[in-house]
Amino acid sequence: MLTIFLLAPFGGSLLVLFFPSDQRGATAWFAGAIALVCFLLAAGLYPFVTAGGVLRFELDWIPELGLNLTLRMDGFSWLFSTLITAIGVLVVLYARYYMVAEDPVPRFFALFLAFMGSMLGVVLSGNLILLAVFWELTSIMSFLLIGYWHHNAHARDGARIALTMTGMGGLSMLIGLLLIGRVVGSYELDAVLASGNAIRNDPLYLPILILILFGALTKSAQFPFHFWLPHAMAAPTPVSAYLHSATMVKAGVFLLARLWPVMAGTEAWFWIVGLAGLSTLLLGAYFAIFQQDLKGLLAYSTISHLGLITVLLSLGSPLAAVAAVFHIVNHATFKASLFMAAGIIDHETGTRDMRRLSGLFHYMPITATLAMVASAAMAGVPLLNGFLSKEMFFAEAIETHLVNTLDTVTPYVATIAGMFAVTYSLRFIHSVFFGAPPADLPKKPHEPPRWMRAPIEFLVLACLVVGILPGRTIGPFLDTAVVSILGDRTPDYSLAVWHGWNVPLIMSFVALSGGVGLYFLMRSYLATGIEGPPVFRLLEGQRIFERVLVTLSWKWARSLEQRLGTRRLQPQILLLVFLAVSAAATPLFLRGFELPSLVIRGVDPAFALLWAIGIACAVGAAYQAKFHRLFALVLLGGAGLVTCITFAWLSAPDLAVTQLLVEIVTTVLILLGLRWLPKPVQKPEPEDIPFRIRFRRLRDLLLALAAGGGMTLIAYRVMTQPASGTVASYFLERAYSEGGGTNVVNVILVDFRGFDTLGEIAVLCIVALTVFALLLRFRPHPDSQDIPLQQRVQNAFDDDHPDRNAGDSIAEYLHIPSAIMRWMFPVTGMLAAYLFLRGHDLPGGGFAAGIAMSIGFLLQYMSGGTRWVEERLRIHPLRWMSLGLLVAAATGIGSWLFGHPFLTSHSQYATLPIIGKVPLASAILFDLGVFSLVLGATVLILIALAHQSVRAPRAHARPARTEREAAQ
Repeated sequence: MLTIFLLAPFGGSLLVLFFPSDQRGATAWFAGAIALVCFLLAAGLYPFVTAGGVLRFELDWIPELGLNLTLRMDGFSWLFSTLITAIGVLVVLYARYYMVAEDPVPRFFALFLAFMGSMLGVVLSGNLILLAVFWELTSIMSFLLIGYWHHNAHARDGARIALTMTGMGGLSMLIGLLLIGRVVGSYELDAVLASGNAIRNDPLYLPILILILFGALTKSAQFPFHFWLPHAMAAPTPVSAYLHSATMVKAGVFLLARLWPVMAGTEAWFWIVGLAGLSTLLLGAYFAIFQQDLKGLLAYSTISHLGLITVLLSLGSPLAAVAAVFHIVNHATFKASLFMAAGIIDHETGTRDMRRLSGLFHYMPITATLAMVASAAMAGVPLLNGFLSKEMFFAEAIETHLVNTLDTVTPYVATIAGMFAVTYSLRFIHSVFFGAPPADLPKKPHEPPRWMRAPIEFLVLACLVVGILPGRTIGPFLDTAVVSILGDRTPDYSLAVWHGWNVPLIMSFVALSGGVGLYFLMRSYLATGIEGPPVFRLLEGQRIFERVLVTLSWKWARSLEQRLGTRRLQPQILLLVFLAVSAAATPLFLRGFELPSLVIRGVDPAFALLWAIGIACAVGAAYQAKFHRLFALVLLGGAGLVTCITFAWLSAPDLAVTQLLVEIVTTVLILLGLRWLPKPVQKPEPEDIPFRIRFRRLRDLLLALAAGGGMTLIAYRVMTQPASGTVASYFLERAYSEGGGTNVVNVILVDFRGFDTLGEIAVLCIVALTVFALLLRFRPHPDSQDIPLQQRVQNAFDDDHPDRNAGDSIAEYLHIPSAIMRWMFPVTGMLAAYLFLRGHDLPGGGFAAGIAMSIGFLLQYMSGGTRWVEERLRIHPLRWMSLGLLVAAATGIGSWLFGHPFLTSHSQYATLPIIGKVPLASAILFDLGVFSLVLGATVLILIALAHQSVRAPRAHARPARTEREAAQ
């Protein structure tokens, strides 16, 4: 059930993308149905989490490292899940009427549902690493939603700032979670929650605390990281309503509450969390008073209320934790309704500027009434839900927790912040809905469509019902959530509306009356249209962020680039090789490196001659690289061929086959790309070579000798190591018994290290797409000089070239009959099938088969040319690549169906008629995915190179099909 609950939004997100853009209603109703199903699933799970129950679902991922896909739902995560899905349903209904016809609605709802699923993943994660994954996914989805109107510069800037801040916090949090796993010995949340004393008493507690708090405070926009949230207001209002009420910014306080039993109760926690919370509470409320944008006012009020929740969690008191959870729920209801009301005002008047808005009660009385009730709840007016949790906050603020200055000033700061909250709430009501009728608005104001207002009505009704009857409405659900956090430490508390005359009630009265008085004192000043607060300008986080960004990206980065950077490939490779050699040499220098005695039992003359040829080819290729690139490529191929023979000589047939196939493909692809390079320089006379060039060549030679010599020493050491007790012996002993194959290399790739191979083919996919995208925009170097073969190929495809004849293929210029090369296609196909099927027991495999099959396509391009191939063969490399990734991943997921960890393989013998016993292994399906992706990636690069190579410099010369069409 938990898996369906979590995967439903992501599945809906994919399906929504297939809806036509002109069917806004159908798209919205489908997205709303997905959200409603998730809410109903959450409601159905409530009986299982009452009385401290916990629902779990676990899939083994990498159990040896403690990394499993664990979903966990207790009362607290259930409460958050219900908030996420319930408000999600209301926001989808609201967005149906808010979004206009010009907006790409399928993309909006796809991102919205993915955002919902990401937040559900955060609250349901039962493994710390899984939590970090969903945490970052919420940052990415919010980035895309904030920048949804990407044509707007403010939206792009807001999305960038939000992603930068929350991404930095997420990386910090991940390090902290890894340290927790090291202290506890497990990443499972149940084990972590049971190890509070071990974590608090560990020497790593303070680093863990700082790292995790950095992630939580940046996510929940706490001071000094608060500035990203107001800039996120460039997002569509439905996104703002959802982001502020139930997702994203609530993730930070969720993490603080989730880890409260483990991390809270120390002086460091009290000071760091309390200081950040109090600063945010006060400054957020103060900044909200001076905002002219409705959403800006609500954004800073959200910052302030999140500070209130953070202060409660900092106190270390169980009653304060209860109040924090209660205020999380209350804030979600009134803040979502207020953002929707602000969106209606903007939608029906054309502006959110409070300097232009007034007297709207006459035009939209129902919306105005709803907004006034929600604002009163935000201000903490009695008989509304916000009053109850704020009074609990005041009650905890006056208690003594730690005898220090921060604890002493907390009640005073709380009262002042409460007064500011009343001021900005009253300003929202009075300046927008009362006063003179508005003039010069972009639109004539009126009430919105009935169903656009319905979500606000439901949320405002919740504010009233919870405020009047808290014990009978929210009480049982709150108790379920609190018990799951506090357990045996759950205190006795009351949600009664009236607690008699006490200090918290007096603080509430002072805040209410003081806030009203402050507003009317500042009314004339606010009416002047001032932008932002009159003081604390230096605390505006955007300025600090931009200054830091400019310093890092412009001053320091440009300075380093000028000193160390270069666009030339050779110096970059020089630096990488030098760093690699230094990194490898440092431990050898510090710890010593002993070689076994070198025993020479005789040299095989044939092998020595082979290596002499290889060395000569390598030296010749390096010498000719600057003067005759075609000769250098031929010599490089000779060195590669010697390497292939060496692998076969030393009993490594798998490496020999793979090396040979890769040599063929890369040689042709490099040949197609030679024409883009600048023309070679003329070979200078020895006496004309400057000293600096000679020094550089000597430097490069010494570095190459160091790198090659170091690899030789390491290889010699490994090959002379006794076989017993090594990794090699481990794989040799278990390849057949556990992997079901006698080809140890292939078994390692698709079984023992299958997860590594999955990552490698994913990287190969990304590289192929990147190369293809770059080649789409690339043009030959203006100073390039085509080699004769490439010039002839270009002439053959250029209709206007005088040298064009009936032939249009490389084969004809090489005097090779095209029919022979075309006949090679089925031969290479059979060779690829042969290599693939034998790979698990004999040299071969999916990678080698994919390369072999791509050689078949290379031959067709060489024999018939680009036009001939693409008119007769339907090549879909992107589909091959997608299919390969899906098959490889599905093979790993399939093992879960049988109760085994991800990518666990199974092998057995099947008896077939006539043939007899045939070995079968599930890893062959994974190898099929490798084959498909390697073939697709190679052909994709081939298509881009082939089209670029036949493109004439003149603008009117075009290939028969575009690269993008061929790839599709």
